[in-house]
Amino acid sequence: MQSENPPSNPMSLKRRSLRSGAWSFAGYGLSIMIRFAGNLVLTRLLAPDMFGLMAIATIVIVGLAMFSDMGVRPMIVRSSRGNDPAFLNTAWVLQIYRGALLCCIGLGVSLVPFVAGRIGIVPKASVYADQRLPYVIAAVSFTLLISGFNSTKIQEAYRRVALGRVTVMEIATQVAGLLLTFCWIFFDRSIAALIAGNIFATLVMMLLSHAWLPGTSNHWQWEKSAFQEIFHFGKWIFISSLLSFLASNGDRIVLGGFVSSTLLGIYMIASVIVGSVEAVLMRIIGSVMYPAFSEIVRERPNSLRSNYYRMHAIVAGFSYFCSGVLMLSGPPLIGLLYDPRYSQAGWMMQILAANMMIYPLQMTIQSFIALGMPKIQSLILMVRLAALVIAMPLGFHYFGLAGALWGIVASQYVCLPITIFYSARYRLFDLRRELLSLPMVLVGAGVGKILSMIITSYHGV
Repeated sequence: MQSENPPSNPMSLKRRSLRSGAWSFAGYGLSIMIRFAGNLVLTRLLAPDMFGLMAIATIVIVGLAMFSDMGVRPMIVRSSRGNDPAFLNTAWVLQIYRGALLCCIGLGVSLVPFVAGRIGIVPKASVYADQRLPYVIAAVSFTLLISGFNSTKIQEAYRRVALGRVTVMEIATQVAGLLLTFCWIFFDRSIAALIAGNIFATLVMMLLSHAWLPGTSNHWQWEKSAFQEIFHFGKWIFISSLLSFLASNGDRIVLGGFVSSTLLGIYMIASVIVGSVEAVLMRIIGSVMYPAFSEIVRERPNSLRSNYYRMHAIVAGFSYFCSGVLMLSGPPLIGLLYDPRYSQAGWMMQILAANMMIYPLQMTIQSFIALGMPKIQSLILMVRLAALVIAMPLGFHYFGLAGALWGIVASQYVCLPITIFYSARYRLFDLRRELLSLPMVLVGAGVGKILSMIITSYHGV
């Protein structure tokens, strides 16, 4: 058995953050490239409607997970008891109970589209009327049960800001799932290949988390005081997770009722490409910056603002640059990468790219959580969700799918004033530093225009 309390990392926070940031950026960048390459191949082997069905099933699974999120990871990262075996084991047992319950709920939810389709209360041309959807949701629900057994060694690694092995493990998991998917397709080109790959990847992650990561080896233990501490902090994380899920996935939920599974699958291609940039940034913000901010708050809170803006320049510059690139190169890029069935994803990507300008605000939200104020995140997400629910249907009603997409963008920008208000209130806001990175949008737009001209010239796209 491995040591239950590995020695703390003697390196400075700066060195640990830089090392983990490099691991996160390189590892997650590689992960996205693998996913993107796999996506390019899979879109040629499978029909677009399968991706639409998996999108809805994934929303259900992620939704259930986020609806019941008690903030175990941020609690372990932030708590003074984050290295205590009793605390970690209690969190692990709580996680198992939660996973089993969610799996059962997922199986129950799978009956909803089945019954709704039978009695005809959903539009016949929508994703929700597809007869395969209930079976897909039911099968993928078992990933919730499996992931409930993940070791808390993962959270310990985040607490120590030591993510090398975690990054390697995640890439290995992704490759394993993708390889099984391709093997399955060799015998059966159905949506079952995507389901099998998803379940297998979840199983590999669970096994590796116990066998390969250093840290406290979990066993069955329950401590009332540890549960109470997790619950007290987690109630706000629960609300934030619920709102975050609805705000982040509301676009697909609403579009699923307006468009066919094929068109939703095409939208998912545009969304995945734009979301890949957000995924990289959120990986770094959540796995490196939040633990770093938490340690700063515990040890030297007065230096939070200066450390915040050192990191902000990198995140904002990267976000703005990517936004400019994709806004100017969307259609030619999609035409180069995908077959003609996915051509509409080009103009969709151009609209969604405007959302990248808002991504740096996630750093501010993580700062609020590190300061022990997750309720501010809940308030911001509540405003975003309300704007999404109003703007998206109105946009679709008056301007069709393009209007709905602009409604998604508008819902992000509505949160800007309230985020700035709280940042200024807690002395985290500096307008001059916020504006320093804005010229990167123009740089990105120039690169996007050149890229578009090159693609069009050489490929006639």
